[in-house]
Amino acid sequence: MSALILQAGGEAPLDIVSLLLNASPVVKGVLGLLILMSVASWFVIGSKFFYLANASSRSTKFQDNFWKTGRLDEIWRISESSAPSPVGEVFRAGYTELAKLQKRRQENVDTAGEALLGDIESVQRALDRARTTAITEMESRVPLLGTTASAAPFIGLFGTVWGIMNSFRNIGAKGAANLATVAPGIAEALVATAIGLMAAIPAVMAYNYFSRRIRVITSEMETFSSDFLNIVRRRFF
Repeated sequence: MSALILQAGGEAPLDIVSLLLNASPVVKGVLGLLILMSVASWFVIGSKFFYLANASSRSTKFQDNFWKTGRLDEIWRISESSAPSPVGEVFRAGYTELAKLQKRRQENVDTAGEALLGDIESVQRALDRARTTAITEMESRVPLLGTTASAAPFIGLFGTVWGIMNSFRNIGAKGAANLATVAPGIAEALVATAIGLMAAIPAVMAYNYFSRRIRVITSEMETFSSDFLNIVRRRFF
């Protein structure tokens, strides 16, 4: 147990601030790491919440425009003037690849079945690449929340175990085991566990929430890709 500043009556201060200021170096290091992880987690939570909310609303708006408009070239112009969205980026990738294929077919007339099949596969690969890119962007920094949720309690537990070990060493050195001797060290040790839980609980809740939102948007992109590919087959191939 670290040396605590004694008050006038000889009792060690047990308020949280005093426990943190007078903790042992190892416990301070644990607390600093947990606080850093908590701050980083809250930054990710805030930024990712607004990012996914905007991505979801923009994708929904784009799909509404897509099914109302019906013309791919008009939808392309709408997508250029609108804020980017995951589903919109999938459409742009598919439409860009389709335009390239149409231009190439006009320059080199080839209606063979294998060539048509290759063109369709090219559009599908472009859709898949755009979807993968969008998923990667949505999932960026989210693993930090999972790491914090799983590691923070154990880091806090390490600080607790270390503090309790020092408390028992101090008891052995003084040869006294009364409450005044034990309480400050135990309280200092438990603060590390408490801060570890404070860092982990919001992180695990946010991780589960964001994972679900990402799955929903991913499902929307997959459905749109299938619908877009069917439209391309009917109209162009």
